[in-house]
Amino acid sequence: MDEDTERRHRIADLLPEDAAQDVKDCWAIGEQEGGLTLLVEGLLARQIAIGGTDRARISVLAEEWGERERLAPGLLRCPGAGAPAPVRLLEGERDEAEVVTGWSEPELAGLVLVPWIGCTRCGRTLLRAHGWESWDDFSYLAAAYVISTPDGRRAERIFPQGAAGAAFADLLHGCPDGTG
Repeated sequence: MDEDTERRHRIADLLPEDAAQDVKDCWAIGEQEGGLTLLVEGLLARQIAIGGTDRARISVLAEEWGERERLAPGLLRCPGAGAPAPVRLLEGERDEAEVVTGWSEPELAGLVLVPWIGCTRCGRTLLRAHGWESWDDFSYLAAAYVISTPDGRRAERIFPQGAAGAAFADLLHGCPDGTG
């Protein structure tokens, strides 16, 4: 079993054994979207408390499979575990999830940055960078992923489209405070 499969199985194991197996079976046959839906619906229906890191991991998986926007409302309604976590999902927090524009990095010109996951240890934030569309909203898919400096004024690292998992791993394990 590879590392990605192990990571997904650990997340599925938040559910009771039979429900977790249903999620794993979906993923085994290439039905990632269906598995994610079963996972989030199962957590919500059973009111299973999840920690901040697991919530963020599920959001990253959903982003990788184009399901984040659809699954985010249910994921946000899942009860929290209450324990401190190294990261937290910022979606749904109006004071923190406001879009950011005007950073000086040329790779980000014309993009709006949406805060997504925050590091509770050092203050860095993982943001999704989106183009602004003619229908007066940002693009469905992120054009890039950005890790901000702790003060939130500039990009520390920029990851290309499709690199949500790598960006999250960097946020989680690359914390400059030495605890990652």
